[in-house]
Order: sequence, then C-alpha cells, then structure tokens
Amino acid sequence: MALVPYALTRPFLFGLDPEAAHELTLDAIARFQNTPLQCLWAHSRVSDPVSVAGLKFPNRIGLAAGLDKNGRCIDGLGAMGFGFIEVGTVTPKGQPGNPKPRMFRLPEADALINRLGFNNEGLDSFLANVKRATSFRRNGGILGLNIGKNAVTPIENAVDDYLIALDGVYPHADYVTVNISSPNTKNLRALQSDEALDALLSRLQARKQQLARQHGRNAPMFVKIAPDLDEAQVKVIAATLRNNGIDGVIATNTTIGRDAVKGLKHAEETGGLSGRPVFEASNRVIAQLRAELGAGYPIIGVGGVLSGADAQAKLRAGADLVQVYTGLIYRGPALAGECARAMRSR
Repeated sequence: MALVPYALTRPFLFGLDPEAAHELTLDAIARFQNTPLQCLWAHSRVSDPVSVAGLKFPNRIGLAAGLDKNGRCIDGLGAMGFGFIEVGTVTPKGQPGNPKPRMFRLPEADALINRLGFNNEGLDSFLANVKRATSFRRNGGILGLNIGKNAVTPIENAVDDYLIALDGVYPHADYVTVNISSPNTKNLRALQSDEALDALLSRLQARKQQLARQHGRNAPMFVKIAPDLDEAQVKVIAATLRNNGIDGVIATNTTIGRDAVKGLKHAEETGGLSGRPVFEASNRVIAQLRAELGAGYPIIGVGGVLSGADAQAKLRAGADLVQVYTGLIYRGPALAGECARAMRSR
C-alpha cells in the first residue's frame, strides 16, 4: 500500500492547471522511481497471469498510452501494480503538440478533455528512456510502445513515419501499438477508413515480419481505434485487421462526442473526451469487435474504467486485458490493484 493515500494528494493536484499537475507528477515519479521514496505511491502487484498474443501478462490491468508520452516513468508507474505499461505516442521527430491550454478536467463527469497533439521529444529520446527502465520488466512486467505520425507529415505520407517509428521501437518493445485514432492530429482518423487502413497495415505488417526475422523474436502489433465508429465501420476494421494478420486491437481511444457532458464547464473544448463518458461507447465497440473477430483474437479494452466493476464490464464486453488512464487521475494508484483483483475473481 502506498505510504501517502491519494485522497491526500488529489486536492493539491486538482488545484493546479491539469497539464501542470500532470508534469509535476511525472517529474516526481521520474526522479524517485527505483529509490526508497517510490513507497510514496507503490502498490503490490496482484498475481493473475494470463497469456495473450503470445505474451505472458502478470495480470490483466495496464496503463494506457498518453500518460507517459516520453517513456520517462516506466518503472515508477509499473510500481503501482500494473501488469503492463504502454508508453508514447512517440513520433519520429520531437514536436511541441498543440498550443496551451490543451487539457481540461470535467470532475462532475469523471472526465478529461485533451488536445495535446502527440507532444513528445521524438524517437531518439524516447528509446533512451525505454532502455533506462529496468525494474518493471525484470519483475515480469510487459511493455508496449505506441507509435504515431508527426503533425507536419502529410497524411498521404503517414506510412513513412509509422515505418520509421516501428523500426526504432521494435527491438525494445514487448508489443507495439499503431495509433491511428487520436482526434488531435489533423486527418489521422482518416487512416481508419477501408482502403487507407489496408494500405497502412499491409506495409507495417510486411516490415514487422522483416524485423521479427532480423531480431529473432516476435513482438505483437496492435492497432488502436476510436469509439466514434458505426457498426459497418467496425466490421470493415475487423476484417482489415484479420486480412493483414494484425495480432490484436485496442478499443478505444478518446471520443469527439459531447452528449454525455453537455452543459458542463469545458464541455465544448476541442479535443478527445476520456473517462466515464466514453465507457459505454468503448464497450459497444469491444463487443462488436469480439463478435466479428471471434474467440481468441486479442482485444485490449480501454475507456472509462474507474473501478473494479468497470474493469469486469470490459471483460464481459469481450476484452482480454484492460487499460486505464483517466481513472488513474481520478482514483489514484490503488485503482490498478482494485481492477486486477476484480478481474481475477470474475
């Protein structure tokens, strides 16, 4: 159990600008991970081993990409009890992202809106950080590396950025996630359309096979999709994943919908909405994917998990593993263990 309960630190953090609180927290974790002061937030990991996509996960709960975009805090975040950590999204070149302010809390809805825009230090810095992380993976944790395209890269050349990023992260990843669903990079979600997705994934899968032979190991590749898809779109995406031999899917990213937060302060801010309001939409997409892809196809469910019961609901919808992000902001590090215990006893 963490030495300092989150109930004591949350009021201070929520008194700060959301992005300032985010950076202050990551700076502290980066500085104090793998030191005795890690006890301030650490929680023991619940053991519930499960094999998914050829990988042995110590339990079913993970941290979604986006919280630690530069991979600075892998060991410290892993100490919260997660079975797997996903960091990024990383782009080939560093970029500042969108102008500030670009992150907003909607506490009445247990939600966040962000339009960060893949702000990150670039591939070289990211990989240096990943290489420095030791304790999480040494203790059996699984590490996912999430890749995207630079904002300045024209959408018709997006595959070039993804190939550069895949080449860079592959030797260091337990699995790789292809992020085509952030609403904060212009035209990125167009890559989810039929022909564009097929063209992108066929090139990435061919390169992945080359990398697997080169490095003598297979790192599964997942694709992360949006919740703002109708049944026909999900059906096409599922078929495209299957046809290209993609190892798994992550459902879902943030939503551009606002129906669940109408009238709340910041509700009309541009960006992706995460947290409680995306829970049902995410579950709907997960269930549709499971129906289309059948039993055994790896699905990681993410979106609106704020309790162990929410994590169980993701499994019932069809997920094999579950990730949190916004729930961690609202509930704190103890959420990882709560979710892991709930899924173990399902």
